[in-house]
Amino acid sequence: MASKAQSKSARKGNFAFNEKRRNTDHSSFLTHKGFLWMWIALILSGASIYGYMTIEVEPRHNGGSWFGYTLGTIGALLILWLTMLGVRKRRMSAGHWSLKAWTSAHVYLGLALVVVGTLHTGFQFGWNIHTLAYGLMLFVIVSGIYGITVYASLPRALSNNRNEMTRGEMVEALAALDRQLESAAQPLARANSDRVIAALKADVFSAGFTARLTGAYPLCATSRAFAAFSKGANDEAQERVLTLLERRKDQLGQIRRQMRLKALLEVWLFIHIPTTIALIAALTAHIVSVFYYW
Repeated sequence: MASKAQSKSARKGNFAFNEKRRNTDHSSFLTHKGFLWMWIALILSGASIYGYMTIEVEPRHNGGSWFGYTLGTIGALLILWLTMLGVRKRRMSAGHWSLKAWTSAHVYLGLALVVVGTLHTGFQFGWNIHTLAYGLMLFVIVSGIYGITVYASLPRALSNNRNEMTRGEMVEALAALDRQLESAAQPLARANSDRVIAALKADVFSAGFTARLTGAYPLCATSRAFAAFSKGANDEAQERVLTLLERRKDQLGQIRRQMRLKALLEVWLFIHIPTTIALIAALTAHIVSVFYYW
C-alpha cells in the first residue's frame, strides 16, 4: 500500500513539474519570471533619475563628474554585456540564465540604457566622438526595438501565410502549375504563347532585396501576362490559360509574402549588428579620449 501511495505521489509530482515546465516554455521572453527584468530595469532607471535630481554637482551635471563617471561605467558595462547575447545564443542551457532569461534581460536593460546613457551626458552634446557614441547607442536601441516587434509578431504571420504548407510544397505547387501552363499554351498564337513562356522563364527567387522587403514586383511577367489575357481571352484555350495564370499569380503572391516576411525578420540584423560594432568602436574611442585628457 505504501509503495502504491508513493508511486501515486511521484506521478502527481511529475505532472506538476511538467505542467510548470510547459507554462514556463510557453511564456514570452518579455513576461519572463513575472516581468522580473522589467522591474530591475525600472529600479535602475529610477535610481539614476533620483540620483541625477538629488545629487549636487558643480557647476552642473556632466559626464566628467563623479556621478557622470558612475553612470558612464554602468552604461559601458551594460553595452558590453548586451553585445554578448549573440555569443549566448550559441550555448544552450536552462534555469535562471536560460536563453529566454538572457533575452528578457537584454531587452529591458537595453531600454534602461537610454536613461543611464542620457543622464551620463548631462544633456551636453556637440560634434565630437562622445556624442557620436551616444547617437550610435540610441540607434542600436531603436533597431533593437524594431527587432523585438518583428520577432514578436511576424512568426505568426509566417505561419498563417504558409497555410500548413512547407516552403518546398509551395515551390512544388508552383512547378505543377507551370507544367499545366506550358501544356495549355501550346495551342495559342505566337504572341500569347510568348507571354506565357516569359512568365514561366522568370526566376521567382531572383528579385533583389528591395523587392523582397517591399513586396513590390512591377516587372512581374506573370502579372503582365494575366493582364493581357484578361483583356483578350475569347476562346476555351485562352480561358484555360487565364485561369492557370490567375492561380500562378496567387501562388507567387503566397511565396513572395513569405519572402517579404522573412526579409523583415532579417533586415534589422543587417542594421543592428554593424551599428553595434560601430558603437563598440566609438565607445572605445570615447573612453580612451576621456582618460587621455583626464
